[in-house]
Amino acid sequence: MNKFEPKIVLFLCNWCSYAGADLAGTSRLQYAPNVRVIRLMCSGRVEPYFIIEALQTGADGVLVLGCHPGECHYLEGNYRTAGRMFLLKKMLGQFGIEDGRVRLDWVSASEGVNFASIVNQMTESVRALGPLEKFQISDFTFEMKPAEVAHG
Repeated sequence: MNKFEPKIVLFLCNWCSYAGADLAGTSRLQYAPNVRVIRLMCSGRVEPYFIIEALQTGADGVLVLGCHPGECHYLEGNYRTAGRMFLLKKMLGQFGIEDGRVRLDWVSASEGVNFASIVNQMTESVRALGPLEKFQISDFTFEMKPAEVAHG
């Protein structure tokens, strides 16, 4: 019997969580291999549209990792992401998408162990939920705007 292996998209900020992922790799820490990384300069750059698009095109889950609150290299990017994620998860819930499929967390550059742990937790959570059934959010249009990231 084949065990379901979820496809998970990771959005990682360049300065903290991507560096944490790099540390996990160079430290040879074990974490689920079924993740695909998208590197952004700041978690504040993650638009809700990106997450919806990932879910609509085959991802079973999406994990957004950024700098710890108060440590964003762009000052407030991670706070903006937290607000957007709260609203997005409420909207996705209206479409029947389980809360555990989308997650926001914080990883610093020195937290390779934490990175591996979060990725493994997310993988197990999504594996338990099973494959995401196809859905289409066609009643909504999203206006793409430049990210509102303060440049220090």
